Amino acid sequence: MHYVGVDLAWGERAPTGIAVLDPDARLVHVSAQRSDEEVVAAIEGVVAAGPCLVSIDAPLIVRNPSGNRGCEAALNKDFARFDAGAHPANTGKPEFAETPRGARVAGLLGLDLNPRSGRQRRAIEVYPHPATVSLFRLGRTLKYKNKPGRDLESLRSELLALMGYLETVVVTAGEPWARLRDAVESATRKSELRVVEDQVDAVVCAYVGLFADTHPEATTTYVGPDGGWEDGYVVVPTLPDDLEPSPRRARPRADPVQAATQAYAARLPQLRDAGERYVRLVQSILDEAGINYLSVTGRTKSVASFAAKAARTADGRPGGKPLYRDPLVEVTDQLGVRVITYVQRDVETVADLLGDQLVVHDDRDMGRETASEGRFGYASRHQVIGIDAAREGDPAWAPLRGLLASVQIRTVLQHAWAEFEHDIRYKGVVPEEHARDFDRRFTLAAGLLELADREFATIRDRLQATDPRTDEPVAPDADPRLDPRELAAFLAGQYADAGWSRTDHYAWISGLLLELGVTSLGELSEVLVGVDETEINARMDYRYPPGAVRRLDDALLASYAQAYVDLHGNAHRVDLLRARLAKLTG
Repeated sequence: MHYVGVDLAWGERAPTGIAVLDPDARLVHVSAQRSDEEVVAAIEGVVAAGPCLVSIDAPLIVRNPSGNRGCEAALNKDFARFDAGAHPANTGKPEFAETPRGARVAGLLGLDLNPRSGRQRRAIEVYPHPATVSLFRLGRTLKYKNKPGRDLESLRSELLALMGYLETVVVTAGEPWARLRDAVESATRKSELRVVEDQVDAVVCAYVGLFADTHPEATTTYVGPDGGWEDGYVVVPTLPDDLEPSPRRARPRADPVQAATQAYAARLPQLRDAGERYVRLVQSILDEAGINYLSVTGRTKSVASFAAKAARTADGRPGGKPLYRDPLVEVTDQLGVRVITYVQRDVETVADLLGDQLVVHDDRDMGRETASEGRFGYASRHQVIGIDAAREGDPAWAPLRGLLASVQIRTVLQHAWAEFEHDIRYKGVVPEEHARDFDRRFTLAAGLLELADREFATIRDRLQATDPRTDEPVAPDADPRLDPRELAAFLAGQYADAGWSRTDHYAWISGLLLELGVTSLGELSEVLVGVDETEINARMDYRYPPGAVRRLDDALLASYAQAYVDLHGNAHRVDLLRARLAKLTG
């Protein structure tokens, strides 16, 4: 099934926006067409004769000689107070005197107009303005349509806000959407925005069709007083019961929360890029230090989530004192990074490492806070980080200047408990009569997981106390590299005070050892005998506990010097190794 959106112009001289989404909400086509034939050809070029739901922003059925259609009157009762009421359509207007253009296009495509039809190829009438109010919880519609008193910059800002909202529900990665965004950002005339506006509205229409098809329980079909669709209808995502219109202001932006939310939506693409950079930065810092971890992931706060947090009040009640005076600055978890480690000691190591390498603006140990209250429960280290002055001049990290990221650091068991607890308490429904029992069981589970974390740490400590330095005969056709597992056990004994490194790092440095001609643990022992670990530690001045692979890496650099830097496997980090070598040689 493809979901097609059509922002249909009244006549064939003005541009009509066309957009097509696949079932996963990926934008596969967006364009502007003019004639009926061009519109039909653009749609058929993507969906051919396959299943499709075409959502058209234009009246499809008009039979009343004057005034509003019944469906428009019903819709206006809900949405007029949000500035999202429908304009009247009747046969007294020339464009509806005969077959409306929307119905004509649907007929050329062979589409059924019954909104309750289950046919594979059908069309529905939609209206973007009320749809955006419902979908994105807007206090009033975005003012991106050109009307008297609206200048270029206000129109640009509102249209970028709409595009930001859409990027939270539609997969827009790719050249077509990037082209539209570039056109909005570089527009010097209102007419240039108009062409983009039609295509963006078409994407809204397409998503409304997808939403209606997949969430019928959250969709309303407005019809006339007799309840039938034959005299006209409009399909809209249902207006949330608790959504109220924002106070009307002379300025386009309705209130501080909506203004902050729209600004956030407009900058969302830049924030997503920054979020990906923060993930890469944290991962590179952990890898460079040889720290063992399960995963480093990230997320950029959605527009809806930002809006909900920006609207929080100090007492938690609607209409109370705002919790944030400047949400764009004070909401510090717009960019989020999550580091999952194996044992609790690694949580502390990662936190110390980030504190050494970056600027930490806030640091909270939620597990310690929970324990100080004499209970078991949520455990996670939370830091708010920013880049240091040295990285601000690096082109790779310069876009992060002035942006903060919230970092959660947890063990895999802490993460499992937190995700399950959140899913049950906040996304599920806990019957009131079971609430106390659930609290007790979550507390019991938290205590058991804390005990399990300690046992895993003990197991690792005992493994590190082993020192298997035996060489077994190697078969002629065997892989000449040191087995990563044997190398891990060897290094656990060699560097008893170091933490484990990532599994793939042992395999990586085993390849470097092969380049050096070291193919046995005995040969590696001979190399390390001549290395002064005390001197290396003093010169490197580690401010964090480096992992075992990092310790071996520095030892090999001290032993082989420039020859180690020149290894093929080190080609991606020559500058880094040269800087380290300068430290080692004084």
